[in-house]
Order: sequence, then C-alpha cells, then structure tokens
Amino acid sequence: MSEKKDSRILEVDGREIEISNPDKIIFPQAEISKAELVEYYSRAAEHMLPYLQERPISMQRYPDGIGEAGFYQKELPEHFPEWIDSVEVELKEGGSQLQVVCSNRATLVYLADQACLTPHVWLSRAGDLDRPDRMIFDLDPPAEDPGEAFRAVRQAARRLQDLLGALDLNPLLMLTGSTGLHVVVPLEPEAEFDTVREFTQDVASMLVEAYPEELTVARRKERRRGRVFIDTARNAYAQTAVPPYAVRARPGAPVAVPLDWDELSASDLSPGSYSIQNIFRRLAQKVDPWADFIDRAAPLSRAVKRLDEAAGLDELES
Repeated sequence: MSEKKDSRILEVDGREIEISNPDKIIFPQAEISKAELVEYYSRAAEHMLPYLQERPISMQRYPDGIGEAGFYQKELPEHFPEWIDSVEVELKEGGSQLQVVCSNRATLVYLADQACLTPHVWLSRAGDLDRPDRMIFDLDPPAEDPGEAFRAVRQAARRLQDLLGALDLNPLLMLTGSTGLHVVVPLEPEAEFDTVREFTQDVASMLVEAYPEELTVARRKERRRGRVFIDTARNAYAQTAVPPYAVRARPGAPVAVPLDWDELSASDLSPGSYSIQNIFRRLAQKVDPWADFIDRAAPLSRAVKRLDEAAGLDELES
C-alpha cells in the first residue's frame, strides 16, 4: 500500500483504490478507523460475495462516523469508477435508476472507502428482479424487558423453524448484528414479491394466533406489549436486507453472522456476539452455516398449498 497525504493507495485485484482519510475514526467507542473498516471488508470479501453478487445495493453511509447522522444512497453516484457494476432498476413510482451491484472484492473495498458501512441487498437478483430467491422474517425483541428480550427472540425463531419446516421449506438463521434475528428461507425464484409477502404474512398470523402472548404483527411499538414482533415488510419489490458478514452502524462494529440452529442454545449468544474484531476467529474454525444456501432453495408454491390446506398450526405440525 502506497501513501499520499491524508490517503493511501490500495491495490485490490488489479485495481488501484485511493483510501481517503484512512485514520478517520468511524466507530468512536471502539476507536475503529476507516482503514480498519476497509481491511475488514477486504478480508471478508470471499465470505460475503456469494450473498452480494447480482443484487442491487442500498448503501448505508456514515462519512463522519456513526456518531453523526448517516444516510442511505440507492442510486449509483456519478463519481463512482466505470469498473463498478450496476443494474438499471425500475422504480415503483415510475422511471428507473442505476444501482450498484457488488461483483468483486475491489467493489466492496471501494464502498468501504465511501464510508458504506452496510451494503443492504435486494432479495432478488438482477436477472429477475420481480422474483425473490429468498424471503425474510425479521424478529424484533420486545423493548419492555431487555434482560429477557433476546431469549424471547430465540424462542420465536424456533417457532418459525418448526412451522416453516412443516411446510417443506428450509429456514436458515442469522444474527443481524443489531437487536434481533433473521429467519431466512431460500426460494426457487418462481413467485413474485406479492405472493411471497402474502405467504409470510399468513405464516406470521398463524404463529401469532397460536402464541398470542409471545408474538405479534403489530407495527406500532406501543401495541406490542412485551411480545416479539414478526416483521415481514422486507418481502417486497425494492426492499433490502442486511447480508451475512456486513458491518452494522452500532457501537463496537458488530457484524451479521449466519448461525447453525443449535447455536440458539448457547448461553453467551447475544445480538452483538460478533464484530469485525473477532469474526475471523469464527470463520477460521467453522464452516459457513449458509454454505449450501442454493441447494436448500425450495418452491414456494408447494408451501402455499400446504398452508392453504391446513386448518391451523396443530394440523401442520402433527
């Protein structure tokens, strides 16, 4: 790496990328600099790229660090180099725009230099943006009881795992690096977003009916009353979600991490268990639980039929 005043030149896969203000502190409490963020994404690229490639990105940027306001940027900025891939996206309100697609390690490093802490990705691929190849249940903890909140989220995840498994789907689990968990289901990209979202809403409603004291679909926090919120809103065209191994804009630079289902029982598991400072120890010791993501993809049509035929949760799980 060569250096200029207030910048460094990093060569990544044959591309020279200027890292501006490398010593700028992005995470004040942990004193993590932009250079350390760039280094993390350079090392994490081999693990992240399978979950980024071919997907439009919404960039969550914090040019002045997480102590200041950040912003989301969807449109490809004019100053981005020509070698960065993009896809033209039709907008719901009409018209279209170019959005970044992260195809390689150099792009991921460049985004980190742009203070993109989290590259949120679409649930569908550039070749067929109307049909997702994954669906997401976002489990948010109740705010009233912080000590028990994450335990409640774990229980909700197990409830979802049982129901989705009964519907012949193959749910996967991810620690979001924020406050909750994502239950993510690989899909064959056959159904459009409206169908997928309706299905997730039906699943969530069935669980809430079965466990009304534990779970809710109420979006307003004051209506949740100590229950875990099952959020299905990400299952829509142009919505995005945090991908595995992405950094979150929270103290300590936590990262989103795929988990095995049996890891839910670990007594020391918490929303911030992994960060850019310890994740590579895990990656050196453990195979990615999502390594067979594509092989787990199932048709939604079969699950929809089973759900429609069932009178309730008891019949599905029997």
